[in-house]
Amino acid sequence: MKEIYNMLKLENIQIIERVKDWREAIHVAVQPLVDGGYCESRYIDEIIKNTERLGPYYVLCENLALVHGSTDQGVLKRQIAVTLLREPIKFKENGDDVRVMVTLAATDSESHMEVLQAMSQLFEDPESVKKVLGATSEQEIYDLFIQASYDN
Repeated sequence: MKEIYNMLKLENIQIIERVKDWREAIHVAVQPLVDGGYCESRYIDEIIKNTERLGPYYVLCENLALVHGSTDQGVLKRQIAVTLLREPIKFKENGDDVRVMVTLAATDSESHMEVLQAMSQLFEDPESVKKVLGATSEQEIYDLFIQASYDN
């Protein structure tokens, strides 16, 4: 069985119209993992502190942020959440617009690699990116991530 089935649950995917700033974006993106018992609420605060100290290290490219902290910052179980923002957010003044936030709760440095490879493949293809950005339902986003893991 593909690891994506263990790492991504439909209930951890959300489509949000807008957020007021990057701090709210982090809160919104991490909250499904807190609600599901995959991480402690302090994980949100730790990611915000990391960002204030290190900058938005998790913005990978235009439209994509891989929001995460260290395994010891409140992660309980491994899981990812996906948040699609209808209106883009910037994590720094001259930074890329971000509309897709993949939040990672990792318990080690290895077990989530298959999922990250699938996500990388998904975001390398401009057509796939358009499909994710234009998704009208959480199910549609879930299906795109699952398909990318099989194409990987």
